[in-house]
Parts: sequence; structure tokens; C-alpha cells
Amino acid sequence: MTSKPVTPLLDQINSSDDVKKIKPEQLQQLADEVRADMIDVVSQTGGHLGAGLGVVELTVALHYVFNMPRDKLIWDVGHQCYPHKILTGRRERMRTIRQGGGLAGFTKRKESEYDPFGAGHSSTSISAGLGMAISRDLRGSDENIISVIGDGAMSAGMAYEAMNNAGALKSRLIVILNDNDMSIAPPVGAMSAYLARLLSSRSFLKLRDFAKNIVKRFPRTISEKAKRAEEYARGMATGGTLFEELGFYYVGPVDGHNMEHLLPVLENVRDAGQGPVLIHVVTQKGKGYRHAEEAKDKYHGVSKFNVVTGAQRKSTPKAPSYTGVFAKALIAEAKQDEKIIAITAAMPSGTGLDKFAEEFPDRCFDVGIAEQHAVTFAAGLAAEGFKPFVTIYSTFLQRAYDQVVHDVAVQNLPVRFAIDRAGLVGADGPTHAGSFDITYLTSLPNFVVMAAADEGELMDMVATSAAINDRPSAVRYPRGEGVGIDLSDKGKILEIGKGRIIQKGAHIAILSLGTRLQEALAAAETLKAHGLTTTVADARFAKPLDVDMIRDLALNHEVLVTIEEGSIGGFGSHVLDYLSNEGLLESGLKVRTLKLPDIFQDQNNPDVMYQDAGLCASDITEVALKALRRNDTSSSSIG
Repeated sequence: MTSKPVTPLLDQINSSDDVKKIKPEQLQQLADEVRADMIDVVSQTGGHLGAGLGVVELTVALHYVFNMPRDKLIWDVGHQCYPHKILTGRRERMRTIRQGGGLAGFTKRKESEYDPFGAGHSSTSISAGLGMAISRDLRGSDENIISVIGDGAMSAGMAYEAMNNAGALKSRLIVILNDNDMSIAPPVGAMSAYLARLLSSRSFLKLRDFAKNIVKRFPRTISEKAKRAEEYARGMATGGTLFEELGFYYVGPVDGHNMEHLLPVLENVRDAGQGPVLIHVVTQKGKGYRHAEEAKDKYHGVSKFNVVTGAQRKSTPKAPSYTGVFAKALIAEAKQDEKIIAITAAMPSGTGLDKFAEEFPDRCFDVGIAEQHAVTFAAGLAAEGFKPFVTIYSTFLQRAYDQVVHDVAVQNLPVRFAIDRAGLVGADGPTHAGSFDITYLTSLPNFVVMAAADEGELMDMVATSAAINDRPSAVRYPRGEGVGIDLSDKGKILEIGKGRIIQKGAHIAILSLGTRLQEALAAAETLKAHGLTTTVADARFAKPLDVDMIRDLALNHEVLVTIEEGSIGGFGSHVLDYLSNEGLLESGLKVRTLKLPDIFQDQNNPDVMYQDAGLCASDITEVALKALRRNDTSSSSIG
């Protein structure tokens, strides 16, 4: 006797309303289909895999129980939002994810009404959810607000600031703690499932409220003791004492892959209608795909891969990555100086500090998703004579700017900042672009700010930063491969505030900061065909400026073009400020500043993004020719 074929469900799903039409006993089948679809998509596109696989059942259950988009579902960071996108009318476009003109890799407000809040940086969901909950209360409406946050994101202080505020305001807010590391939860089984259902049930809540009203009639000492006894009894049974102390009603732990456990708890909390509630859901990162389950760190973000073998398709690098070169340079310095300390904020492999930690396990600190703490922690180390390197992506350093100003710059402490992913980063889009660090660091007194033009310069700048003991310093470098030059075993110390002339010419000067230097040299070759000789200079330092070199370029050329991989207000602005104050613009010198456009650029291939930004050799050539009124091109002017 043959079994009846199973009718696919996912093809019927185009919205959250469609999920509600599925029978409860079919929801696991739907989850299995979503998981298979997601694995197939990411194998072809690359992207974030493990986190999304871990929340498939939770995502299906949320869309089944709640009334999205009227109810607001906020995903923290957004690494886990792929199943959500599949269920909300974006399945057909999933193969465009993280590509130019395609879907964003994170939730994005302008992409769908099902994305009420954009993500990219972690630990924001509870704050945003509380803002929406208070807005609902002020309007007098009754929609649910659900914030889903991972246990890693709960290492950030912002999450606890939001919970503390929510507990005090007592507005109705549902927070789901997605614990995929088993870092908080005891083993999840039948007893914990029973307790979660009991504690979230309306009957228990009514009984609890009745008991509280009775206890209020007792003398104060007895009332307080009864309250504490109830909270700690529940805390001993469930592990939720911390969240109760913050003012949340704790429910859990709940098996995040068991629909029979998830659905009644979510329905109970939905119908309870009281203040802030935290549901502790335990999931497995990479659930349902063996290769992701066995190597969670490697399957957080992946390139295209073979579904059967799990092997990721990686191109053979032509040159070492800047991140790898930084790690090599820092290890070389640390071998000669035992005071060098490395600090990362939950990105050891992304910043190369995993290699440093292998060499110096006692001198490498991963502080979790806590960038503010990382900077002030480093300031404390520097105050005691150590040499901390805060190794962090440019986009994440933005989160600690007050600490950079107040705890480092004002006190003139020699904290070293190694700023990875400077400039445009491609598939992760505007939330991860390193666009602003030149601008926000060069505005600070005391800072030394360097930008590496190639991997050899990066090694030299790490050595230079290690040698600066009287003020803070920073070196920025991009994502991806270097240019392929031979590297020494250790960098050499550069003279502070001094650039270098790469080639000399008579008509045009191109002053480059960072890795656009290769484009500047290519532009010089093109200009030679127009009968124009070009001086190409590598600034090396955005602060302090090499004013002697800039003065020489200004006095001996008709046109000066600056170029940088940063926003308005950065290197070019400082050069213009110097030229203006020195009266060097009054002689007829034509100055043009090439920089990132004053927009947030959507995700794309980095090369395409830099073309769109107008920071390629052809753009430099066009700008120089137009400044000389010798335009032989038909494209529009930039700068």
C-alpha cells in the first residue's frame, strides 16, 4: 500500500495571513519546507545561514499566532530574518538577496510592510519595540509588539537599558530571547514545557494577581517577603530571576523547535494583555542542516556552497587579505612588546584576532557585543601603561563614539584603533559600510589618523601605532585582498604626519588617502595620453596633515584632486581648510575633492559601488580634465 503524497505548503504562502490558514498539525511541515528553501537559496547566493535555520519553527509560529503586519515583529540584527522574508511575499526574490538591486540581507523598512524596523547592528530590537509600544499606548490601539533578540545580542548594555526602561514603564511588550548557545537555559524537556505553559496561562496570571492583591493587605514586611518568595521560587524553577528583577514577567525556557510547546505559550502571552513579558526560547543554530549544526562559526555567514557536501565555494585569493595582514603585523609587534593587548567586540575571526589569541591567549579579550565597554576598557588599560589595540569594524566603532571622545581623546590616552572594513563593504550594504570614521575621528583633537594604501603600508602603520605613546591613534583598512606586494616580517615606524610622493608630474596633482591609490596611478596613465603629467601622492595621514607636501602640490600644479573612501567632512575637507587658511586658493589653483556621495548606498558588488560613487580612475581623469577645461569625455562631472 503506497503512502499518500504530501502536498507542498510553501507554494501557498505569500503573506502572514496565508500562514494562519494552515492547520496547526501542518505547521512543522511548513517549517521543514521553509528550511529546505532557505538552504537552497543561500547555497546559491551566500549569506547568513546558521541563525536563520535556528529560528524557522519560531518564525512560522509567530506568523501563525500573531496578526502581522498589524502586530509588529522586530528582528534584532537581522541575521535570522531569511525565513521571515520567505513567508512574507519575498520568496521569489530571495535569490537576489545581498545583491545589487535585490533584497537586503537584513530587515529594511522600505522593502516590506512586514519589516517595521530596519536592522544591521545588534541589540536595538527591545528599544525600538518599546518605542512602538508606547506609541501604541498613546494612540489607544491594541496591536502586539514582539522583539526577537539573540543571546549574543543580550551581551550589549543597550538591551538591558531598554529592558530596565520597559520594566519601569510597564507597557505591554513581548520580548523573545532566542537562546541558541544554551548559555542561560537548563536542559529543555517536558517539565520546562509544562512550567512555561502554566506560567503563561491566563488562569495562573489571574491567580498570581489575586494573590498579590491579598498580600497587599498584609503588613509591609510580610508583603515584601511574599513578593520576593514568589519571584525567587519562580526564578529557581525557570532561571528567569534576572529578567524578573528588570520588571519583565519571565516565561520559559521553551523548546524553539517544538510547535506543541511554542504555540500555546505564544497564544497565552498574546491573550494575557499585561505588561512586559520575556519568553525564553531555546534553539539550535544551524538546525536541520548537518554541516551548519557541526560548524556553527563557519556557517554564520557563508559564501555559495554545495548543499550535499557543505563545501563553500571560495575563489583563490591573489593576495593576502588586509585583515590577515593586520593580524600578522600585530603578532609581530606583540612578540617584541609584552604590553600590547588586543580587544575585539564579538568579532575575533572577522578581525583576525583569533590568530592573535592563538599566540597570546592571555593578552586577547573578546568583550562581547559591547563596543562602548571595549573602548573604555582599553582606556583603562592605556591609563595603566599597557598598549591596547581596539580592533573593530568601522561601522561598529560608531556605536562607541562618546567613549572615543570622552574616555580616550579628552584624556589623551594612547589607545590604538585598528579599523577594519573601512570604506564600502558590498553585500551587507549601508548598515555595515565604513563611511564615516575619517570624518568623526579627524574632528577630534590629539588623534593620529592613518589610512593604508596597500598591505605593506598597513604593516608599517601597525608598527607606527604601537610606537605612539603620547596620544590616541587609528589606522583604517578595507575589507578584501591587498594589491599583492611582498611583505616584510615586521613593519617599520613611519614619521608622524608625513606622506610620500609616488611619482612626479607638472600639471595635475592627485593626493590619495587609502586604497584608492591604485586608481590614482591608473588615472595618471590616462592623463599622460592627454599630454598631461601628474604627480601622485599618498597622504598616509588624514591627521596630522602633511602640510609641507600639500603646500608643494598646491604651488606647483594647476589642479589638485583629493580622493578618499570616506564621507563629506573628512580628508578633503581638512585639505581645503588648510589651503583656504593659507591663502593658497587665491593663486588660481583648482581643487576638487572626491569622496563618497552624500547618500546611503545600497548593497552591491564593491567595485560597482565605487563606480557609482565616482571614485575610480575614469572619474579622477574626468574631474581633472574638466578642471582644466580639457574635457574629452561625455560623462557627467563629479566633485
